[in-house]
Amino acid sequence: MRITVLGSAAGGGFPQWNCNCPNCAGVRNGTVRAKPRTQSSIFVRPDEGDDGVLFNASPDILEQIRSSPVLQPARAMRDTAIAGVVLIDGQVDHATGLFMLRERGTPLPLWCTDPVAEDLSEGNPVLRVLSHYCGVARHPITLDGSSFEVPGVSGLVFRALALTGKAAPYSPHREQQVPGDNIGVTILDRRSGRSLFYAPGLGAITPPVFDTMASADAVMVDGTFWTDDEMVRLGVSSKRAREIGHLPQSGEGGMIEWLSKLPATTARRMLIHINNTNPILDEDSDEHAALRRAGIEPCEDGMTIQL
Repeated sequence: MRITVLGSAAGGGFPQWNCNCPNCAGVRNGTVRAKPRTQSSIFVRPDEGDDGVLFNASPDILEQIRSSPVLQPARAMRDTAIAGVVLIDGQVDHATGLFMLRERGTPLPLWCTDPVAEDLSEGNPVLRVLSHYCGVARHPITLDGSSFEVPGVSGLVFRALALTGKAAPYSPHREQQVPGDNIGVTILDRRSGRSLFYAPGLGAITPPVFDTMASADAVMVDGTFWTDDEMVRLGVSSKRAREIGHLPQSGEGGMIEWLSKLPATTARRMLIHINNTNPILDEDSDEHAALRRAGIEPCEDGMTIQL
């Protein structure tokens, strides 16, 4: 299978429109060596065939489609390679782009959990608004260990796992998480037998989560923050990383420590959903160098992974 990283930044993108932290200011004025990034999303397709699955629909989806020709195969007057959309959660930076996909002649095929469907019908009624346009053909994602497939995308199988995280601010579960607010997905290519575990929002690594990561050939996981107090120290927020559902990379029990425990069979260890404040974005930083020494890759927009 082929995985295209459409966007690799956290909500707000990089540089963020109103931010003048060292990273954002530096990339604008050319004093920081870093690549701009759009908000996180990936597109996964089999080795044979044009059509695939969009994971999360970011507010930057139109820019991402323009930048990624694989999403527009141009086989007809109106065409798309997006056979279906899978939502990891109901956050603004993962669901707002659904509005941009409304110019369809048929309902948009959408896979999400029941809690996410509730959030996007009540708190942020994206699904109700779309009913006035193309409509949505919603398929529930269950958390019982069963797998699902997306019609038109042959050979790829998907299995969801409930994760520790944080529901969207408009969710009734914001302060008391329920299973399905946030998920990770294992994507298996039946032909090659190879798999990717994708979890852009990961607040804690429990034994089932680690076992799932360890069984995958590649992992693409939460790269939001370097330290737990990153935004507090910069004065841009009063909340710490773990409070808002993101496991920081550094420190005891951080993501780097967990990724270093994965077996040698894990061919790629990647971070996605990188916040604009994270020093790993600066390619000359000590933090970026530490990641590279650990064999961990920060995702970039446009990169393609072949598994």
